[in-house]
Amino acid sequence: MTTYGSSSSVSVTGLPSPPFWICVLLGIVLILAGLLILGDVVLATVISTLFIGWTAIAAGVFEMIHAFWTKGWGGFLWQILLAILYIAFGIVLVQQPVAGAIILTYVLGILLLISGFIRMLLGFNRWSKGGWIMLASGLFGVLAGLVILTGFPGTGLWVLGSLLAVDMISHGLAWLAYAWQLRTKAA
Repeated sequence: MTTYGSSSSVSVTGLPSPPFWICVLLGIVLILAGLLILGDVVLATVISTLFIGWTAIAAGVFEMIHAFWTKGWGGFLWQILLAILYIAFGIVLVQQPVAGAIILTYVLGILLLISGFIRMLLGFNRWSKGGWIMLASGLFGVLAGLVILTGFPGTGLWVLGSLLAVDMISHGLAWLAYAWQLRTKAA
């Protein structure tokens, strides 16, 4: 049996940790990309919507191919209907990216609101086992959903781009923290 100590530079996957400078470079590039996106969140929102649209079209085409390829497995009609829905949704997003962004943002607002309420209920039910963190997470989800829905449709033009920017910046900060951890372990 092989064991891996915490001092090993090889991870559980068997691959070595990336060099310090790669982690720092990746962190900086991601942070700069996030800041660039913050410079024009509307453009980033439209580009994200186009990407989601093309991805939905590709998924629909593959779903249709899969339906014909595995015709004897059953559910052929449902797979074809799902493929058509994917393709139609993707076409709407690609042809009308601004309207598509508004639709996606509205759905996101509703999902955040619903999931936030559910997490709050779970937090109350699990209060004795640290449920306060779930309650806080749910409260954040409800607030985010309300911000999106109360500012609708104007939020449809900046929310997706802003979320992308925040994700890029936080991902970059995570890589920098990982690089710092590598540096301190090496010293």
